[in-house]
Amino acid sequence: MNLERYELDAAQNLMVFEFISEGPQGKITKLIQYTKLHSNIYNLGFGDKNIISGDIDDKVITNNDDSKKVLATVAFSVYIFTDIYPAAWIFAAGNTKTRTRLYRIGITNNLIKISTDFEVYGYRNNRLTKFNRIRQNVRNAKIGFV
Repeated sequence: MNLERYELDAAQNLMVFEFISEGPQGKITKLIQYTKLHSNIYNLGFGDKNIISGDIDDKVITNNDDSKKVLATVAFSVYIFTDIYPAAWIFAAGNTKTRTRLYRIGITNNLIKISTDFEVYGYRNNRLTKFNRIRQNVRNAKIGFV
């Protein structure tokens, strides 16, 4: 995808990525982490890096006016990750309805390009279904990259 994004630093196994968000709130270190859930299923988590623990803080609201660039950076990490782990199924969901909606909008706005490279599914009514601009535009939909 040719969207503006931040430069990524990656751990050797490509399970953790780090980048710097720049905006009105200053320079904020962000983390992206892939956690193996089962077999080839991975959870994609991201958020601000806690400066004390070094862990991801996915509850903080940064308001750095760069959400599109941040999401493009996270999406780019999926391309890197799946180059090394091509059989991976990647699951991502917001920890709030607002964040899930933001992610769903990002997918919907780029669905044509994403669909040329990945199969994209949404989680709805306790089922995985092919991601659809219309059907997935419902409350509480989860997002899954496959």
